[in-house]
Amino acid sequence: MPPATKKLTPMMERYLEVKREHPGSILLFRMGDFYELFYEDAEIAARVLGLTLTSRDKGTANPIPMAGFPYHALQNYLQKLIQSGHRAAICDQVEDPKQAKGLVRREVTQIITPGTLTDENLLDPRRNNFLAAIALDKQVAGLSWLDVSTGRFFVTEVESEFLNDELARLQPAECLVCESEHDRDELTGLRESEIPITKRAPWCFVAEECHRLLLEHFEVQTLEGFDLDSDQNSLGIVAAGALLEYVHETQKRAIPHILRLEPYRRGNSLLIDETTRRSLELTQKMRDGSRNQTLLSVIDETVSPMGARLLSEWLSNPLMEIPRIVKRHEAVEELVQNTVLAREIRDELKQTYDLQRLTGRIATGRANPRDLVFLARTLAVLPKVKAKLSERSSALLNELEANIDLCEDVRSDIESQIVDEPPLLLTDGGVIRDGINEQLDEYRELARGGKQWLAKYQTEESERTGITNLKIGFNRVFGYYLEVTAAHKDKVPEEYIRKQTLKNQERYITPQLKEYEDKVLRAEERAVDLEQQMFQAVRDRVAEEINRLQQDADILAQIDVLAALSVVAVQQGYCRPEMCEEPILDIREGRHPVLDKIQPSGEFVPNDTRLGGSTGLIQLITGPNMAGKSTYIRQAALITILAQMGSFVPASEARIGIADRVFARVGASDELGKGQSTFMVEMTETARILNSATPQSLVILDEIGRGTSTYDGISLAWAVTEYLHDVCHSRTLFATHYHELTELPERLKETSNWNVAVREEEEQIIFLHKIVEGSADKSYGIHVARLAGIPPQVVQRSQVILDTLEADHVGGQNKQKIPARPTRQAARQQMSLFESEPHPLLNKIKELDLDGMTPRAALDELYRLRKELGE
Repeated sequence: MPPATKKLTPMMERYLEVKREHPGSILLFRMGDFYELFYEDAEIAARVLGLTLTSRDKGTANPIPMAGFPYHALQNYLQKLIQSGHRAAICDQVEDPKQAKGLVRREVTQIITPGTLTDENLLDPRRNNFLAAIALDKQVAGLSWLDVSTGRFFVTEVESEFLNDELARLQPAECLVCESEHDRDELTGLRESEIPITKRAPWCFVAEECHRLLLEHFEVQTLEGFDLDSDQNSLGIVAAGALLEYVHETQKRAIPHILRLEPYRRGNSLLIDETTRRSLELTQKMRDGSRNQTLLSVIDETVSPMGARLLSEWLSNPLMEIPRIVKRHEAVEELVQNTVLAREIRDELKQTYDLQRLTGRIATGRANPRDLVFLARTLAVLPKVKAKLSERSSALLNELEANIDLCEDVRSDIESQIVDEPPLLLTDGGVIRDGINEQLDEYRELARGGKQWLAKYQTEESERTGITNLKIGFNRVFGYYLEVTAAHKDKVPEEYIRKQTLKNQERYITPQLKEYEDKVLRAEERAVDLEQQMFQAVRDRVAEEINRLQQDADILAQIDVLAALSVVAVQQGYCRPEMCEEPILDIREGRHPVLDKIQPSGEFVPNDTRLGGSTGLIQLITGPNMAGKSTYIRQAALITILAQMGSFVPASEARIGIADRVFARVGASDELGKGQSTFMVEMTETARILNSATPQSLVILDEIGRGTSTYDGISLAWAVTEYLHDVCHSRTLFATHYHELTELPERLKETSNWNVAVREEEEQIIFLHKIVEGSADKSYGIHVARLAGIPPQVVQRSQVILDTLEADHVGGQNKQKIPARPTRQAARQQMSLFESEPHPLLNKIKELDLDGMTPRAALDELYRLRKELGE
């Protein structure tokens, strides 16, 4: 900021005034055809946007850092600013410079933040862009979220311990919290996440004011019509009101497309906590947060942005009510059985535009001429889709067809007035059709006639003066002018008035030329002004029908998702699951949906999964690393989630009991920021499962207790299994390397042993990836280490230690100590031995004189060798 004594121009004084009103925002200050930035903002912009940092008032004692870019490049630079974690305040010229007296008035017309984006160039078309707000009490949190680009607005209340689970489900782009609550323990996970946090003043979360804002916005006297509690002190209402106030502040205009506030009730959906979502990689890869090779990526065959966003919602919020699930399954099945219908519907949907976001821009007055044309083209698809869905057998497809509003009046209003291929900008003119408005037609004819006159005038003057290369040009400074080269300078008539001298030419004007220039330019300007008025009138009329348009958008999105799920089912060979209330999980020839898609056809080995009923509730799965235990337990969880979202599943048959929660503890990392080790994280996740799982839950565990000593780990894993069996009664798949746990089925009647089959051929281990009944007695960890490239001497040494430990375990009493490490020379010998002889007893076997031994002596030697092996 400038020194207090520095004299500033009125322009810079206005800049500083606006900047003070919007602290924390990068101020983009419109000056002519450029957006300029000054002081610290200019330095940030130069670094983030790659702009050249210059200065204003050069040569003075205190030059002002300055950077800028052309106004038409705004969207590109905004995207970079937002992605780098900044927010921007756009200060535009809000009056015509031609009519301004003195300094052109400038006001902030919009504040751009990560959660309030509406421009399609700044948004991912396949993802919702949620802005969230949190209001906290002692043990309860009010949570509200809104996608400003579509107007979808939700509210709920959750126990504070589940707040991060909900945020993981929503993945908001920005989250509002009260600055006085920012450091509360309940928000620890939020502060450590990558979600931008915006702290708001406490007055933004005053219950009475929040309640009043909601009533005023929706123009109602009570919120009970939205199926919400009328208690204005509800934390959900506080969060929703605080969110709405922030949107009004940033948008600087009406937001009429936010038509309703929808209550979200956790009990209606299958609950999936933050850890489980991350472990199962439903919508994001755990490693890099990308969408590739997630469950969402392999089932997303949608053809519209609306459908893609809804598919993600369905996957993030699987249902628990069997009738609703079955309705979706029936609709998908009808489309599976009629692939021609599904293809035709998808072909029509490919012609649509993002109706949800189009209506958002129309309602907020940001729609350009092309947006209205895209809306009309989308509405033109509705009659075709409605016709194809008529007389369907599934209830859901019939309901969707019946609720399609063709909006013929809206479409007609647009098509009758807006040209088929309008320019992007209203100021370019040519948006309104000819023949709609007599005055507009007159202006256009005058403008066209004036241009014809100019061409005729040029020809006449060239012939009259003998200046053969006489030309008429135009620029913003002089308007129209006559251009004469230096070679014909002596032919210029006296009545020509010189306006500019260039190197090899002169420019002149004449009274006649200026007279027609005035007519042409005034006609063009008046035509553009009138077009703007007419376009805005059309846009305003369309905005009055936002409710109808949003309903159609929701319907098209659902149709797209159902058709996409049918395509996946056909292409990948999915079956329709049978849903039931009993805690059953009976999957025949089930496959992991992601691996099944990305592996070459036919390579994935399917497996059965049977839990509940006579088969017991808990499976203990043992077997070697790399054999497929983790894949097997994950696919059971993914198949359950797919079934409850309304999709077919990768199996030949499936009978699935409704799950209220799915828990996945499949590996852990440390959280040093919280002072938690890997083992502490593992135990915390396990504790949550044991304290929350019910007889209706599905639990998958991939190792418990591996982060501590062997006997501690075995003891914990044993006790955890007993608790799941005796107290939780949950369907559980537990993959473990603790072979001691395989004794549990003798003690726990609902527990059974399963293992991943392998085949040993000479020195090779072949993983069959098949789950079979019974327990494994080996983990083949040393074999896997060798495959991973562990140095041979390490592998050899491991084998010696393993043989000793196993011998100790079997012998019971006279326990041997682990042999001392070999010397460096012995290690080198082991390395060469390993390459040809993987076990030291092979040398003894090779030295035997089998031809000189009697059968009895050979048998005695065999017994001796077996004893040496510890068997």
